Amino acid sequence: MPELPEVFTTIEDLKKHGLEGSQITSVDVQWPRTVGGNDEAFAQAVTDRCISRLRRRGKYIVLDLDSGAAVLVHLRMSGRLYVSEPTEPYTGYERVRLGLLRNDGTAAELRFHVPRKFGRMTFAPDPERALSHLGIEPLSPQFHYETLAAILAGRTRRIKPLLLDQRCIAGLGNIYTDEALWEARIHPMSPAGALGRAHVEALAAAIPQTLNRGIRNLGTSLGSGVSNFVFPGKEGQAHNQEDLRVFQRTGSPCRRCGATIERIIVAQRSSHFCPVCQRMNGSPTPPSVQ
Repeated sequence: MPELPEVFTTIEDLKKHGLEGSQITSVDVQWPRTVGGNDEAFAQAVTDRCISRLRRRGKYIVLDLDSGAAVLVHLRMSGRLYVSEPTEPYTGYERVRLGLLRNDGTAAELRFHVPRKFGRMTFAPDPERALSHLGIEPLSPQFHYETLAAILAGRTRRIKPLLLDQRCIAGLGNIYTDEALWEARIHPMSPAGALGRAHVEALAAAIPQTLNRGIRNLGTSLGSGVSNFVFPGKEGQAHNQEDLRVFQRTGSPCRRCGATIERIIVAQRSSHFCPVCQRMNGSPTPPSVQ
C-alpha cells in the first residue's frame, strides 16, 4: 500500500500540476536514506536536469530525465508525492524537496512526504535495467489468460503470495489481490498451479477489473492519520475504500452471497475472503465462464 491504482493516480495528479517539462533547480534532502544514503551524489545527478516524462512501472513512479537517466520513487507504506507552492508551510515529514521551474516560468516544489521513512527516491542511470526484475504489467495488452496460465503452471506456491510477488506480476498488493481473488472465487491459499482453466480465466479478467475500478475511484485510502496513504498528495480524494468487496470487511456480509467475510494470515499477510464463494476445494465456477 499504495499499489498500482494509487501510483497511477499520483502520476496523473503530478502531470496536472505541470511536473512534466519542469527543470529541477535545487535539491533538499532531510533524510539521506530516502535517496540511498548519499544525498550529495543524488543532488549532483539530478540538479539542472529536466523531467521529460512521467510514467509508471509496477508500483514505481518513474521520472524520466532529459539525460536518459531517471528518478525512481517507491511510496512504500504511506509516502505521498505532490507538487506544492514553495511558500506552503512544511509538515516536518518532507524527506526530499526538489525545487522546480515549470514550463510556464513559475516556481514550485516536488515534495516527498514520508512519515514512516520507508519511501525511497533513487537515481537510476539506467532505469530499464533497474526495473528489469519486475514482472508483466497487469493492465498491458500482453496480460491475458495465456500469460497468466504460464505464470501459474506447475507452481505449488499459494496463489495469494504468488500474486504479491512483483517478479511475477508488477503492481499488485494486498488490497487488490484480495479483491481480485474474491471476483474470481478463488481461496487465497489455493495452490497456484492447481487452479482449473475456468478460475484462471476468471482471475485474468478480475485482476485488471479490480485495478481499473481502483483507478476510477482515485485509489484506496485507509484512514486520515499522518501515517495513512491519502491521495492525491494531501487532498484526500481517494474513495475506492467505499467500493471494496472483501478487503478489511471482516465480519461483514459478502456482497455476493451474504456469508460472513473472514480474515486469515497467508504468508504473513492479512487475507480477506468469503468462505462460501471462495472455498478451498470445489469453489463455484465463476459466473463469467459458465
